[in-house]
This record gives sequence, structure tokens and C-alpha cells, in this order.
Amino acid sequence: MSRQAGSGSQPPAISRAERDEAEATRRRQVRSWVLFDFANSIYPAVMTTAVFPVFYVGTVVGGEGGEGELWWGSAVSLSALVVAFSAPLLGGIADRCGLRKRFLAVYVAVCLVSVSLLATIGPGMVLAGFILFVIANIGFEGGLVFYNAYLPDITPPEERGAVSGYGFGWGYLGSALGLILALIFLQVLFPGRIEAVWLLVAGFFLLFSIPAFRNLPSDQGGDMRVREAAAWGTRRFLVTVREVWALRDIRRFLTSYFFYIDGILTVIVMAGVIATATFGFEQTDTIILFLVVQFSAMAGALTLAKPTDRLGPKKVLSGVLVMWVIAGIAAYFVQSTAVFYGLAIVAGLGLGSVQSASRAYLSLMIPRGREAEIFGFYAFCGRTSSVLGPVLFGWATFLAAGNQRPGFLVLTALMLTGLLLLRRVPDSRVRGRG
Repeated sequence: MSRQAGSGSQPPAISRAERDEAEATRRRQVRSWVLFDFANSIYPAVMTTAVFPVFYVGTVVGGEGGEGELWWGSAVSLSALVVAFSAPLLGGIADRCGLRKRFLAVYVAVCLVSVSLLATIGPGMVLAGFILFVIANIGFEGGLVFYNAYLPDITPPEERGAVSGYGFGWGYLGSALGLILALIFLQVLFPGRIEAVWLLVAGFFLLFSIPAFRNLPSDQGGDMRVREAAAWGTRRFLVTVREVWALRDIRRFLTSYFFYIDGILTVIVMAGVIATATFGFEQTDTIILFLVVQFSAMAGALTLAKPTDRLGPKKVLSGVLVMWVIAGIAAYFVQSTAVFYGLAIVAGLGLGSVQSASRAYLSLMIPRGREAEIFGFYAFCGRTSSVLGPVLFGWATFLAAGNQRPGFLVLTALMLTGLLLLRRVPDSRVRGRG
């Protein structure tokens, strides 16, 4: 708001009614942002963890000896690679052109259409299933860049840990509800018709994401048109990488994040396959296992939401990563399905808090006006690391003639490396965004 020339007067005061209206709008935006996490969380629960991986590895690919794990790990890795290298550029375009919501809508649409088309996939359609899943996962993961970038816009620094935690907490409730609905579809409504579950995922995601598209801040336009921003971003990509890498605290955090999130995300995408191949779970047993994990993850995310602001994200991250490393080592030796259940619940307690604290931690470091761009690099690190983990796990299993246990130690080593690197990141509760 500009001042009158030469008057030296301050901008007019905002009335109490205007403040109340602005606060009501902000709270509505926060609720809609959290609800989007609830909406999209059915996708990772069903499509990348508990149901589709088991279907793709066991039914679409079939056979033994680790071939299915290799195809599945490659699909996850390829989609991660595409998102990794496109996210920083598209995030920069969204910031400079004011197109964040439209980019989010495009990615969500790509995800939903591809998931719906997976209903046409059956046994032996290995390549078609591979391609459709890769496209769907690009849509899901790419959209998160623009969704995450709203967090600094709608939440003050001192509340970001809590709001981020609430997002993941309600997200895990969405995952749990999605798994319950998947069980009902498979056991009651459409027995033997697993393709109905993919249509359930698309419908659930679409329905509950509507408030976010209605209430999150509208695109305001920017100082460049899309073509200009794309050309500028392409020319300056390496320069931008150097600029972001010059931000020491962000660089150290992203380096640590690269390793620990690789191990954690690989556990997530391989967990259904591990439960069936190593511990003998059936499809229904696997869904029930992950339903229990979703509730434990929700409890962990909500319980640690406010402590993330009070204690600082670093303390929460460090404690939870220690727990994950211990669980990873224990999983190598576990033979009992009951003990495996216990380890899964323990890991679930830390799952949501790792992701929510990481998101909140980075948001406190971002210079103003570069939210989507920096979260693009956040996705770059997370997704490029996700190329490494599934491939390492797939090859470890393949080289061990289908024995998945050596892969457990590989993933644990990645988490331990991230934990050690996190020690170099400053322990600050609220940082400026200058």
C-alpha cells in the first residue's frame, strides 16, 4: 500500500472487522490445505504401498526370482527422476508467472486420469501397467511441489510445524479410510474386481480436493508470461541451482534429506511387496497391516505437530530417525509376523512426523517469493534420492535370488547417513525469511 507523497503518514489502520475477515479467510485456507492432504493420501496408501504394488508384482508381472520387484522399483525410480528434473524449473515458472494453482490442477488431472486407466490393466500387461503408473506417479508427486509451496503463504512461521503436522495427520486418516474402502470394495461390493479400487482412488482424490481449488489463494499473475519464464528458467537452470546451493543452511538440510528420505520412501513403496514376499501376507492381510500403520502414523504426526514448533524440527527429526534406524536393523533379523507388526507400528509412529517436520523445517529457511522454486528443489532431492533407493533394493533382492533381507540393511544405511548429516544443520525454531 503506497503512502501519499510528502505526507509522511502511515497506511490507514485495518479495522477489527477486516482483521477478523482476513483471519477467517486464512483459517478457511488452512482447513482446505489440510483437507487436500486428506484427499491425496489415498493414492500413496493404495497405489504405491498396500494394493497396487502387490497386484503389479504378483499378478501383472508374475513369476519369482525378483523380476516383479525389479520392474516395480524401476517404475518408481523413473517417475521420481522425471519429477526431480522438472520440479525446480516448473516451480520457478509458477513463482514468476503466478500459476501455482493452475499447475497443481494440471498435475492432479494427469494423476487421476492415469489411475482411472489402470482399471484396464490385467495379467501380462507389464509395459502398459508400467507406463500408466509412471505417468500417474509423476502427476501425484509433481503436484505436491505446488501444494507444499502454499504452506508459507497461509501460515505464520511459528505455526508451520503444527499445520504441517495436521496436514500429515489428516492425510493418514485419509489413507486409513481409503484402505478401509478398498477392503469393502474387494471383499463385499466388487469381489474379484480389483480394478474398481483404482476408480475408487480417483473419485476419492477428486471429491475431497475440491475445497482446496476453491479456497486456496488464487493465481495473481507474475512479472513474466509462461513462455518467457520457461525460456528464462531453462537458460538459468544451472545458475539457479548454484544460487540455491549457495544458501548454506538449505544446502545442508537438503543433503541430509536426500539420504534419509530415500530410505523412508523406499520402505513405503516396497512395504507391500516385503509383507507378502518375506512375511507371507495375503492381499487382505497386507491392507489390514497398512491400515494399522496409517492410524499409528496419524497418531505420531498429530502428537508431534506442536512439539515440532516448540522443540524445533531438528530435535523431532533426529529422534524419529534414530527410531527408524533401530527398526531397520531389527527387521533384518525378524522372522515372526507378530514382531513385524510391532515394528511396522513403531515405524508408522515416526512416518508422519519425519515428513511434516521436514516440510516445516525447510519452510522456515526459504527466502520470500521463492517458495515454489525452493520446494521444487526439495522435490528434486526427494525424487532423485527415490531413484536410488528402489533400484538398490530391487537389485539387492534380484542378486540375492529373491531374498529381500539384504535390501533392509541398504535402506537402513541410507537413513543413518541422513541422520549423521542432519547434525550439520542449525537447530533453529523460527528463522527469518529475508
